[in-house]
Formats: sequence, structure tokens, C-alpha cells
Amino acid sequence: MAGSDVIVIGAGVVGLSAAIAAQARGLSVTVLDREGPAAGASAGNAGAFAFTDILPLASPGILKKAPKWLVDPLGPLTVPPAYALKIAPWMFRFWRACSPKRVAHSTAAQTALMDLSKAELEPFLDQTGTMPMLRKEGNLQVYEGEGEFKASLAGWKAREEHGIEFHHLDAAEMAEIQPGLSVRFTHGTFTPGWYSIADPKLYTLALADHFRLKGGVIERAEVLALKPAEGVVEVMATDGSVRRAAQVVLSAGAFSHRIAWSIGESIPLETERGYNTTLPSDAFDLRTQVTFGGHGFVITRLSSGIRVGGAVELGGLELPPNFRRSEAMLKKAQAFLPGLKPEGGVQWMGFRPSLSDSLPAIGRARATSRVIYAFGHGHLGLTQSAGTARIVADLLTGQTPAIDIAPFSPQRF
Repeated sequence: MAGSDVIVIGAGVVGLSAAIAAQARGLSVTVLDREGPAAGASAGNAGAFAFTDILPLASPGILKKAPKWLVDPLGPLTVPPAYALKIAPWMFRFWRACSPKRVAHSTAAQTALMDLSKAELEPFLDQTGTMPMLRKEGNLQVYEGEGEFKASLAGWKAREEHGIEFHHLDAAEMAEIQPGLSVRFTHGTFTPGWYSIADPKLYTLALADHFRLKGGVIERAEVLALKPAEGVVEVMATDGSVRRAAQVVLSAGAFSHRIAWSIGESIPLETERGYNTTLPSDAFDLRTQVTFGGHGFVITRLSSGIRVGGAVELGGLELPPNFRRSEAMLKKAQAFLPGLKPEGGVQWMGFRPSLSDSLPAIGRARATSRVIYAFGHGHLGLTQSAGTARIVADLLTGQTPAIDIAPFSPQRF
């Protein structure tokens, strides 16, 4: 069947943002998704535009924490035994990415993408009618004791060098911003430039509505493979149907590498399985997002409730969810916020697409310049969605991208 100028594979926040940006350049766009808009990680994330989060997950700091975390099967970072052998090559790449030279390279690249994403965000929200969903309530990172606080200072120095505003606080100053914290938290750092969205699922669905309103088409189809042909790319679905477009954007989240493999590209994408519990809105008087960095989770106020979630389970796409992880985070949240009411929560698990150096894959496929990759954002898909959309639209229309995208090359591995 004849198709659009562009097919975007993936109706999460990155895919839909890219589709809207392409549409705004005058291209006709069809979006394909195996489940429909906002069905994956875009539905259950913490709702933050974490523009100040420029430090890669792959870093010497995480290497110091990892051994202690990994021995706790319900802790901030875990690898299920059934998946340990399969993920070993990815973990080796992750370890290599933690060298100081590579961390400096990743931090510079991440900062450039963050700056672009922040600059693009509000114009994009204006364009899509979603500006009322934006919140600017900041983020409070809390520390248990002076030792944990001092261990964080190198990271804050790196942010300071990039012009990021923050304020270190004592317990009394923290209580003014967020009352009700446990006395175990003696130090904190407040980042006022931390934005969030009222609800990430509702935001992504609003993008889908805007895209359709402007003439875009969203179809439910599970893409099996891509096939470059003369002047087009054929997109083959599991039901046997074939769609064609002059260009294809692959933004299928944690499933992207399987589709890339069909055109001969081996990209070491892994899945960070994230867990959360969303409590009723009256569960706690939350005034800013609070990050419990030593425990790997956050608590966020959304329009749909109070969300307690985070942590990393490197367990792939096939293993069943382990909701004891959600329960463990909620139990900790009760101890850290003694007034929190834990009843009535809804649990969730989703797949975050993660590359070993903490940078996404953004750029053209090796097999054909007609396929553009935009996936692997890890925890930062929502944060980097508007910036990624700008880059994708530039590539689709033959313009020089707004930033140097060499560090995000899908072929860097």
C-alpha cells in the first residue's frame, strides 16, 4: 500500500514528539505502535523534565554503589539471576563507559541535548496546546548524613560548571520547601530549574490528539522488520501487512533494537524495568519532587496522584514483573515521609530502553539513510523528547541538526 512521507514506529512520547515535529515541517506522517499511544514507559514515568540531570548513569559513582545495591534483590539496582548471563556483555560495556574520559564525553553530549531539549520544550508545548500541563516546582535531593552529602558534591560541581542553579540546604531549610521529611535526612540540594508534567500518560495522549487533529494517522501494528527498497522503506508487520514510506523513524523504545536487527544493525539496547506505585492525591502534602538518591527512587505529585517509583531492574523484556520491588519502595517511602498514607495505590512496571553509555541512539541507520533512529533514552525520554524531535525533523528535511549528533551515533558501538 502507498503511504505517507514518513512512518514513525512508536507512539510513546519520543515517537509522537518526532511525528509532530515532522508534521510541522510539512511532511505527511503515519505513526505505528504495537499497543497504541502512551502504552509503554511514557505512561508510568515520574513525569520530570530533568534538564539538570546531565551526569550519565554510567559513572564511577555508580560503580561504587553498585556492589552494595546488587546484593539486595529489592534494592535500587538489581539483575535477576535468570538474566545475569544474557546481560553480561552489556554490563561489560557499561563498566567501560564508567572511565573518567568517557564520562566527561558523555556528560558534554548529554548537556548539549539537555540544553536543546529545554530550549525546544515550551515552544513545543505552545504548539501542541499542552502548556497548561507544565509545572515548575523544582526537585529536592535528600541525603542521610554528611558522608552521603559530601559524596554528591563532585556531581554538583559538574552541574555548576554548566551553569545549573542549585542550593544546598540543611534540615531546617529543607523543611521549609518540603515539610514532613524524616529526621534521618540531614542535608539536601534543591534544584529550582527542574520542571515536570501534570501527568505523563495524559500528556502523551494529548500529543496523540494534536497529531491526529493536524491530519496525522496512528495505526496499531506490531512492526516485525524493515526492508530498504528503491526510493522507499518497506515496513513489515506481524500480521503480514506492508507499509511504505520515503523515510522511517524508529522510536519503538525497548523493542527498537529488534527492529534495527532486521536491517543488519546490532545495537546493544537493554531494558531497565522501572516500577512504581501511584497513590491517591491526598496520600501526602507533596510540594516538590523529592529524590532519594541513596535508594534510587523519587516521589512525584501528579494530577493523577502521588507516584512513588524508580530503581533499575536489568531484566529484559520477557521475565514476569516482580512487584515486590514496588512494595519495597513504598515501604521505604513510608519511613522517609512518616505522614504518607500507603493505601489505595496502583502498581506499574514498564520498560526503559537503555544503552550502556547512558546516551540515546539518534542518527541514520548504516544500511540506509532513509531510516532514522531515535531511541535508547533510558530514564530521560520525556526530558529529551522535544530536543530529539527537533533533531529528527532536521534530519528528515535535510537540515544540519541543531547540535552535534556524533556522540549519539547508532554506530558508536
